Amino acid sequence: MIRTNKLVKVYHTDEVQTTALNELDLEIKEGEFVSIMGPSGCGKSTLLNVLGMIDSPSSGEYFFQDEEIGHLSERGRSNIRKHNLGFVFQSFNLIDELTVFENVELPMLYTKVPSSDRKARVEELLEDMSIMHRRNHFPQQLSGGQQQRVAVARAIVNHPKLILADEPTGNLDSSNGDDVMRILTKLNDKGTTIVMVTHSQYCAEFGNRIIRMLDGKVVTENLVKQFL
Repeated sequence: MIRTNKLVKVYHTDEVQTTALNELDLEIKEGEFVSIMGPSGCGKSTLLNVLGMIDSPSSGEYFFQDEEIGHLSERGRSNIRKHNLGFVFQSFNLIDELTVFENVELPMLYTKVPSSDRKARVEELLEDMSIMHRRNHFPQQLSGGQQQRVAVARAIVNHPKLILADEPTGNLDSSNGDDVMRILTKLNDKGTTIVMVTHSQYCAEFGNRIIRMLDGKVVTENLVKQFL
């Protein structure tokens, strides 16, 4: 599903040049659950942004489902994101002015899903996430665990092939963190590919492979459980 070849990302300021990704080679198969670890500043989140087509590499190649992404316009990348990718962030990134229902529904508006289908899909997900009773509440009326459930529901409402999760349990206590990891594992069991950045060894071991980064490169890969 994902392949990178000598991927480089360099950030420039007036006085400093920072290499976040340094000729990084990576391959992720469809259906894998891959955890990415490493110290702060090693390039983990930059890699996730490039894989999610939020940011563009400075050089190198990025193939998503055998299509090289570098030549695409922003509109082309956006179209791939809308129909194939879901994002889960540490800070939830819910829209405060929208209700739980409206936050989860939002990605389907961008993909022009009919109203009746949107309603049925959102209600199904809110039931699955045990958050249906909060459908008309606003994000600030929810606990952190509830907000992350809503964020996960929003990420998967369009049936993405790939979920990119950046520290999805970072702002949660252990109980709510476990709930989120169980949800991600269940999605992976159904065939969704997951790439997750985490500082937690415990969370990383929910995946089938752990990749460790340092200075913008992959330095080790460990198989946690066999991927079939």
